[in-house]
Amino acid sequence: MSGSNATAEPFFDARDRMTRGTIEVGLVTGYAQATTAVGAGTSANRAAVFVLPRIGIVLTDPLGSEWYQGNVELLLEPVFARFTKPFAAEAAGGSFVLKYNFLSFGRWMPFWDAGAGMIWTNLAPRIPEQSTQFEFVLETGPGVHYFVTDRIPWTMGVRYHHISNADLGERNTGINGVLPYVGLSFFTPRVF
Repeated sequence: MSGSNATAEPFFDARDRMTRGTIEVGLVTGYAQATTAVGAGTSANRAAVFVLPRIGIVLTDPLGSEWYQGNVELLLEPVFARFTKPFAAEAAGGSFVLKYNFLSFGRWMPFWDAGAGMIWTNLAPRIPEQSTQFEFVLETGPGVHYFVTDRIPWTMGVRYHHISNADLGERNTGINGVLPYVGLSFFTPRVF
Protein backbone atom coordinates (compact mmCIF):
# COMPACT_ATOMS: atom_id res chain seq x y z
CA MET A 1 0.00 0.00 0.00
CA SER A 2 1.77 3.16 -1.18
CA GLY A 3 1.76 6.30 0.96
CA SER A 4 0.98 4.39 4.17
CA ASN A 5 2.81 5.29 7.38
CA ALA A 6 1.71 2.10 9.12
CA THR A 7 4.47 -0.14 10.37
CA ALA A 8 4.13 -3.63 11.75
CA GLU A 9 4.96 -4.04 15.42
CA PRO A 10 7.86 -6.46 15.76
CA PHE A 11 7.00 -9.81 17.34
CA PHE A 12 7.74 -9.84 21.07
CA ASP A 13 8.67 -13.00 22.90
CA ALA A 14 9.26 -13.03 26.68
CA ARG A 15 11.91 -15.73 26.25
CA ASP A 16 14.12 -13.12 24.51
CA ARG A 17 14.06 -10.91 27.63
CA MET A 18 13.93 -13.48 30.41
CA THR A 19 17.42 -14.94 30.23
CA ARG A 20 19.59 -16.18 33.08
CA GLY A 21 20.90 -13.18 35.03
CA THR A 22 17.98 -10.86 34.20
CA ILE A 23 16.98 -8.72 37.22
CA GLU A 24 13.34 -7.92 38.09
CA VAL A 25 12.48 -4.83 40.14
CA GLY A 26 8.80 -4.26 40.88
CA LEU A 27 6.00 -3.19 43.15
CA VAL A 28 2.63 -4.87 43.61
CA THR A 29 -0.26 -4.11 45.92
CA GLY A 30 -3.20 -6.26 46.92
CA TYR A 31 -6.02 -6.89 49.35
CA ALA A 32 -6.00 -10.08 51.43
CA GLN A 33 -9.27 -11.50 52.69
CA ALA A 34 -9.23 -14.31 55.26
CA THR A 35 -11.14 -17.49 54.61
CA THR A 36 -12.35 -20.36 56.78
CA ALA A 37 -12.57 -22.70 53.76
CA VAL A 38 -8.99 -23.87 54.37
CA GLY A 39 -7.39 -24.59 57.75
CA ALA A 40 -8.71 -24.29 61.28
CA GLY A 41 -9.33 -20.53 61.36
CA THR A 42 -12.52 -19.60 63.19
CA SER A 43 -13.17 -16.22 61.55
CA ALA A 44 -13.03 -14.77 58.06
CA ASN A 45 -13.19 -11.28 59.60
CA ARG A 46 -9.52 -10.59 58.81
CA ALA A 47 -8.50 -8.34 55.91
CA ALA A 48 -5.44 -6.28 54.99
CA VAL A 49 -3.99 -4.07 52.26
CA PHE A 50 -0.56 -5.37 51.22
CA VAL A 51 2.32 -3.49 49.57
CA LEU A 52 4.99 -5.83 48.18
CA PRO A 53 8.15 -4.36 46.64
CA ARG A 54 10.23 -7.03 44.91
CA ILE A 55 13.65 -7.64 43.50
CA GLY A 56 14.63 -10.88 41.82
CA ILE A 57 17.05 -12.61 39.51
CA VAL A 58 16.43 -15.27 36.86
CA LEU A 59 18.51 -18.27 37.94
CA THR A 60 18.22 -20.67 34.99
CA ASP A 61 18.29 -20.89 31.24
CA PRO A 62 14.97 -22.09 29.76
CA LEU A 63 13.87 -25.50 31.06
CA GLY A 64 11.53 -27.92 29.31
CA SER A 65 9.92 -27.51 25.90
CA GLU A 66 6.62 -26.65 24.24
CA TRP A 67 4.02 -24.66 26.23
CA TYR A 68 5.58 -25.31 29.65
CA GLN A 69 9.08 -24.08 28.71
CA GLY A 70 10.22 -21.62 31.35
CA ASN A 71 12.84 -20.57 33.84
CA VAL A 72 13.24 -20.21 37.57
CA GLU A 73 13.52 -16.84 39.31
CA LEU A 74 14.35 -16.06 42.94
CA LEU A 75 12.69 -12.99 44.47
CA LEU A 76 13.21 -11.11 47.71
CA GLU A 77 9.85 -9.59 48.63
CA PRO A 78 9.57 -7.22 51.61
CA VAL A 79 6.00 -6.95 52.88
CA PHE A 80 4.10 -4.10 54.49
CA ALA A 81 0.46 -4.66 55.43
CA ARG A 82 -2.27 -2.63 57.06
CA PHE A 83 -5.04 -4.74 58.55
CA THR A 84 -8.48 -3.18 58.30
CA LYS A 85 -10.51 -6.01 59.88
CA PRO A 86 -11.27 -6.74 62.68
CA PHE A 87 -9.42 -3.55 63.70
CA ALA A 88 -6.46 -1.48 62.53
CA ALA A 89 -3.10 -3.27 62.83
CA GLU A 90 0.18 -3.44 60.95
CA ALA A 91 2.53 -6.13 59.67
CA ALA A 92 6.06 -5.86 58.25
CA GLY A 93 8.61 -8.43 57.17
CA GLY A 94 9.67 -10.27 54.05
CA SER A 95 9.70 -13.49 52.06
CA PHE A 96 11.91 -15.39 49.66
CA VAL A 97 9.83 -16.41 46.64
CA LEU A 98 10.65 -18.94 43.90
CA LYS A 99 8.84 -18.24 40.63
CA TYR A 100 8.53 -20.39 37.50
CA ASN A 101 8.04 -18.17 34.42
CA PHE A 102 6.26 -19.79 31.43
CA LEU A 103 8.00 -18.38 28.33
CA SER A 104 5.90 -19.68 25.40
CA PHE A 105 3.16 -17.04 25.18
CA GLY A 106 4.66 -13.95 23.50
CA ARG A 107 3.91 -10.77 25.49
CA TRP A 108 1.98 -12.79 28.10
CA MET A 109 4.20 -14.51 30.66
CA PRO A 110 2.20 -16.67 33.09
CA PHE A 111 3.99 -17.77 36.25
CA TRP A 112 3.51 -19.77 39.43
CA ASP A 113 5.27 -18.71 42.60
CA ALA A 114 5.72 -20.05 46.12
CA GLY A 115 7.39 -18.36 49.06
CA ALA A 116 8.16 -18.43 52.74
CA GLY A 117 9.10 -15.66 55.11
CA MET A 118 8.62 -13.94 58.44
CA ILE A 119 6.64 -10.93 59.65
CA TRP A 120 6.06 -8.95 62.79
CA THR A 121 2.48 -7.86 63.46
CA ASN A 122 0.59 -6.13 66.23
CA LEU A 123 -2.57 -8.02 65.20
CA ALA A 124 -1.55 -10.70 67.69
CA PRO A 125 -2.19 -11.33 70.53
CA ARG A 126 -5.44 -9.38 70.15
CA ILE A 127 -7.09 -12.09 68.01
CA PRO A 128 -7.84 -15.66 69.10
CA GLU A 129 -5.93 -17.26 66.18
CA GLN A 130 -2.48 -15.98 67.19
CA SER A 131 -0.66 -15.34 70.46
CA THR A 132 2.71 -14.02 69.20
CA GLN A 133 3.70 -10.95 67.25
CA PHE A 134 6.42 -12.84 65.36
CA GLU A 135 4.82 -14.92 62.58
CA PHE A 136 5.81 -17.08 59.63
CA VAL A 137 4.32 -16.66 56.17
CA LEU A 138 3.69 -19.31 53.49
CA GLU A 139 2.26 -18.29 50.12
CA THR A 140 1.68 -19.69 46.64
CA GLY A 141 -0.35 -18.94 43.53
CA PRO A 142 -0.57 -18.18 39.82
CA GLY A 143 0.01 -14.88 38.09
CA VAL A 144 0.80 -13.29 34.76
CA HIS A 145 3.02 -10.53 33.42
CA TYR A 146 1.85 -8.64 30.31
CA PHE A 147 4.74 -6.77 28.66
CA VAL A 148 3.56 -3.30 27.64
CA THR A 149 7.13 -2.54 26.48
CA ASP A 150 10.09 -4.82 25.98
CA ARG A 151 11.15 -4.31 29.64
CA ILE A 152 8.01 -3.24 31.58
CA PRO A 153 5.10 -5.61 32.27
CA TRP A 154 1.88 -5.22 34.21
CA THR A 155 1.82 -7.86 36.91
CA MET A 156 -1.39 -9.55 38.11
CA GLY A 157 -1.84 -12.57 40.34
CA VAL A 158 -3.52 -14.24 43.27
CA ARG A 159 -1.98 -16.11 46.17
CA TYR A 160 -3.08 -18.39 48.94
CA HIS A 161 -1.54 -16.62 51.95
CA HIS A 162 -0.96 -18.28 55.35
CA ILE A 163 0.22 -16.56 58.54
CA SER A 164 1.20 -18.74 61.50
CA ASN A 165 3.52 -18.74 64.51
CA ALA A 166 4.44 -22.43 63.90
CA ASP A 167 3.25 -23.35 67.41
CA LEU A 168 5.80 -21.08 69.07
CA GLY A 169 2.97 -19.50 71.08
CA GLU A 170 0.09 -20.82 73.15
CA ARG A 171 -2.41 -20.23 70.28
CA ASN A 172 -1.80 -20.98 66.61
CA THR A 173 -4.77 -21.74 64.39
CA GLY A 174 -3.28 -19.41 61.77
CA ILE A 175 -4.85 -17.00 59.32
CA ASN A 176 -5.51 -18.29 55.81
CA GLY A 177 -6.43 -15.85 53.11
CA VAL A 178 -6.70 -15.07 49.43
CA LEU A 179 -4.46 -12.23 48.20
CA PRO A 180 -5.17 -10.86 44.69
CA TYR A 181 -2.60 -8.26 43.58
CA VAL A 182 -1.61 -5.96 40.70
CA GLY A 183 1.47 -3.88 39.93
CA LEU A 184 4.35 -3.10 37.60
CA SER A 185 7.78 -4.62 37.12
CA PHE A 186 10.94 -3.68 35.24
CA PHE A 187 13.29 -6.31 33.83
CA THR A 188 16.91 -5.26 33.29
CA PRO A 189 19.11 -6.70 30.59
CA ARG A 190 21.11 -9.76 31.59
CA VAL A 191 23.72 -8.88 34.22
CA PHE A 192 25.84 -12.04 34.15
